[in-house]
Amino acid sequence: MAQSPVDARWPKVLSLAVHEFRTPMTVVAGYIRMLLKDRAGPLTEPQRRLLEEAEKSCSRLSALLSEMSDLSGLEAGTATFNRVPIDIRAALSESVSALPDVPDRTIDVDLKVESGPALVQGDPVRLRGAFTAVLMALRRELVSSTTLAVRETVRQVAGRTVSWIAIADPGQIEPVARADDASLAAFDEWRGGSGLSLGVARRVFAAHGGGIWSPVADAKAGAVIALPHL
Repeated sequence: MAQSPVDARWPKVLSLAVHEFRTPMTVVAGYIRMLLKDRAGPLTEPQRRLLEEAEKSCSRLSALLSEMSDLSGLEAGTATFNRVPIDIRAALSESVSALPDVPDRTIDVDLKVESGPALVQGDPVRLRGAFTAVLMALRRELVSSTTLAVRETVRQVAGRTVSWIAIADPGQIEPVARADDASLAAFDEWRGGSGLSLGVARRVFAAHGGGIWSPVADAKAGAVIALPHL
């Protein structure tokens, strides 16, 4: 389906926004770093703490601008992909192992995959980043459990062999893993607290011939990622 004129302009608007926001943000972050190095004189401890919090916010804004730039490239079709044969099970395991701690509680990730390699032709860095974004979002949204279950199985979808990756709390993982097309809905990539990382992740999966969906009954109950094998 052809893009509408509004859709066609969206990547350009994102790219322009990144450019316009990045320059003043870089200046602000630079002055904060100078102050923290006592370039304008010694700081009191309360002043230092305030500036350190401001520096953290600048870092978050910088990360958000990087996501905007990436999203712009993915939407415009100009994003680069360094494609090589990659074991999707190893990439998923690496993403789980590298997850940062949750600030206010302990949440375990229970990962189970089928044996042997599952090769896809993909960009290892982009795929690991997409997995991380989805895992972090769903882990943060857990309410009734302190464990996030991840199950990878193999399915035939539209005549292709795919890794079918279900993510949910342990009480929901089985129905999510067994879900068929009629039981899945569009994934909500614009939920709060994730910046633009989920929007980037969905487009990365799509660029690899796959996709991500949510259960129809509850969009936040879990997710299913499908990626075709070589």
